[in-house]
Amino acid sequence: MNSAAVRGLLLRGMLAGLGAGVLGLVVAYVVGEPQVDAAIDQEAHAAGHGHGAGAGSGSGSGEEGELVSRSLQSTAGLATGMLVYGVALGGLAALAIAYALGRVGRFGPRATALLLALGGLVTVSAVPFLKYPANPPGVGDPSTVGSRTTQYFLMVLLSVLLAVGAAVAGRRLVPRLGGWYATVAGGAVFVAAAGVAVALLPESSVEVPEGYPADLLWRFRLASLGVHGVVWVGFGLLFGELAERLLVRGGAGRRPRAPVAG
Repeated sequence: MNSAAVRGLLLRGMLAGLGAGVLGLVVAYVVGEPQVDAAIDQEAHAAGHGHGAGAGSGSGSGEEGELVSRSLQSTAGLATGMLVYGVALGGLAALAIAYALGRVGRFGPRATALLLALGGLVTVSAVPFLKYPANPPGVGDPSTVGSRTTQYFLMVLLSVLLAVGAAVAGRRLVPRLGGWYATVAGGAVFVAAAGVAVALLPESSVEVPEGYPADLLWRFRLASLGVHGVVWVGFGLLFGELAERLLVRGGAGRRPRAPVAG
């Protein structure tokens, strides 16, 4: 693939990421923000019971004493974060898909984009979530945020490396097993390796306060994972369509072919 096509895919990837970020923003605002508000109310309620009336104002969850108000966090702050995340994700994923086109079987741009987006959802979001799930306000010691963030991103990196290793192993098995069985074997390798990593890596230092509503914790985590799912799937669908128009209907005129061995 020439450099002009890669630049075109990168630009379209960032545009698709922006669109996916908008979709994620809608879901985060409609589904996720009510859970954040409920968690803040729960934290304030617990602080009030623990320290008496008026003690909740020092918990850091209310609007008083905050550098950025809660209303601004849930609107402009949320929008900025989701859109920047979407554009960054789109650019990186577009480069990965540009490399993968023609190397993962005889899939066209649409199918390749959707497959790699689903792979990204599993490796970048779902597997790290199994080990270090998101936590609402009021859960976890604020002093451990730095170490917990480091643990999470190390898990993301490890999951991606395991996925790349499993994909390489699967490709090398194609001559022996054929495409279908090699794909299944590669997937099994990834699942087994990710399972071992989840089991052996250090546990999170987060402690859920006694009496914390389990349904609130579950809803918050499910909403967080749902936002990631909408962003990844939305990106795969949007970028697949844009890449199809660029490479098949427009400039390239034909689907990229798998490289010929030898």
